[in-house]
Amino acid sequence: RYLNTFTSQANNVTTGRVYQHVINKEREGAYLGKTVQVIPHITDEIKRRVLLLGEHGKYDIVITELGGTVGDIESLPYIEAVRQLKWEMGTENCLVIHLTLIPYLKAAKELKTKPTQHSVKMMSEHGLTPDVLVCRTEEPLNKKKKK
Repeated sequence: RYLNTFTSQANNVTTGRVYQHVINKEREGAYLGKTVQVIPHITDEIKRRVLLLGEHGKYDIVITELGGTVGDIESLPYIEAVRQLKWEMGTENCLVIHLTLIPYLKAAKELKTKPTQHSVKMMSEHGLTPDVLVCRTEEPLNKKKKK
């Protein structure tokens, strides 16, 4: 939407589509009767879909946004898939950017960094450390808050 570029269904990955694809593969016998599990089956499908757009050489980079909140059970397979991708692709080919809100309390005239600290901690507990932290806020961050 920012680049005025045509997109297809490959540009949008939903949990429903991921699980449906894995279920269909299981019904076709692709897993040879093995128990379907979140790791590796769901995470492998998420990774496959993330890498799909980059396979044709049409794009120099692929930007993938994970929606939701770090720590929610629904986001865990996606966080794990990105963790695996970063390990498999190496730091020279995969960059994790964490976009976070730093709320401004108007009554106290104060920025609150604790929610951002908590979300980074939660990501780290799942083995994924952001390379870049992008902070949204109503007021500028001073050097002390940035540390």
